Amino acid sequence: QVQLVESGGGLVQAGESLTLSCAAPGLLFSDFGMSWHRQAPGKNLELVAEISRTGARTNYAESVKGRFTISRDNAKNTVYLQMNTLKPEATAVYYCKAAQIGRPVYWGRGTQVTVSS
Repeated sequence: QVQLVESGGGLVQAGESLTLSCAAPGLLFSDFGMSWHRQAPGKNLELVAEISRTGARTNYAESVKGRFTISRDNAKNTVYLQMNTLKPEATAVYYCKAAQIGRPVYWGRGTQVTVSS
């Protein structure tokens, strides 16, 4: 059974950094594009960053460009989200997602990130 397990969330002050990890044991990891999404209180789920199967291509929400970096290690079945210069509006539950055309879509259960001002 495929599970995506996020970790690395926590409480930080504005301007600090966090790195989220999403492990995907049991997934044919290199077959899937991976992405991070977040949902802030009272708001819709939004795409934060995505990365192609090989890691050659990435895409970011405008609000995080230049501060967040998505990466993956296919040997470890893990995708990362390095978040620098965090702002209070980054407070949200962060989810990772595995998706590829013709394959099932998998979601993690999320990890809470709270940024205090």
